[in-house]
Amino acid sequence: MCAAVYVLPMVTGYVLTSALLLKRPSLLHGKKRQTFLSKHISHRGGAGENLENTMAAFKHAVDLGTDMLELDCHLTKDEQVVVSHDANLRRTCGINADICNVAYAELPPYLCKLGVTFQRDCVCEGGQDKRMPLLADVFDAFPNTPVNVDIKVNNDTLIKKVSELVVKYDREHLTVWGNSSNKIVKKCYKENPHIPVLFSFPRVLQLLGLFYTGLLPFVPLKEQFLEIVMPSIITKVRDPDRLTRSQRIITWLADSLLMRKVLFEHLTARGIQVYVWVLNDEEDFQRAFDLGATGVMTDFPTRLKDFMDRNGISKPQ
Repeated sequence: MCAAVYVLPMVTGYVLTSALLLKRPSLLHGKKRQTFLSKHISHRGGAGENLENTMAAFKHAVDLGTDMLELDCHLTKDEQVVVSHDANLRRTCGINADICNVAYAELPPYLCKLGVTFQRDCVCEGGQDKRMPLLADVFDAFPNTPVNVDIKVNNDTLIKKVSELVVKYDREHLTVWGNSSNKIVKKCYKENPHIPVLFSFPRVLQLLGLFYTGLLPFVPLKEQFLEIVMPSIITKVRDPDRLTRSQRIITWLADSLLMRKVLFEHLTARGIQVYVWVLNDEEDFQRAFDLGATGVMTDFPTRLKDFMDRNGISKPQ
């Protein structure tokens, strides 16, 4: 009984303070400086409208007015930073070889048709551009467009060279980089702390733990961007009739835990942008923006632009 007299006020005070700071984080944390804001983000340049990670895809997205290009990087045998999602060339080029074992000049062209990863039963047919570009090509062609760089492998040379390219093209204020691996994100931050980093997957789990225990408002965060999957899109990627009961339960639970408006609003109030990926349907676009997401990442940049225009979702200034 005596213990309860002391514990109850302490718990009540903690809960109330946490709730207050969750709504008003500026009382404890300064808002992170934002050099750009992105609502419209083109995944792999827009993999549903052009062959993924090609200059044609990037140009199409930029011409539409996308706020950010998302792309992936690997290192070739001759240490060129190439833009490609897969480490192996089988899916994209039909050849069973790893990019790291092939010189850039010897890389084969993309296949004429590529499946769209986040859209079931969807194939993109490419035009004339089937070349795998260098990251330098992208930076050179689109000097004013923010770029989200996914460092696909834990390679110190790759991380160093990407950083050097970002500095060379004066893009530290227009680039965000990282990976789901915490080791890669830590190396990125150590290599160049001036380039904003993404939350890794372990850090997302830690973020959720802090949020649900009420500790998040008290903890400083070095990351400036949260890229978070909308778990419910699994039914858009896989046949829902083939999902097991346990898979449905896990999907529902993950969706309920991750897609929280209070969490998104807290992070954005601290200057951390929240991107939900990879969304290709209007109902998912609407849900993400209703939840307070800063931006939406899509394989269909035209579809997202049309949705934003019709619904009066203004582009960031």
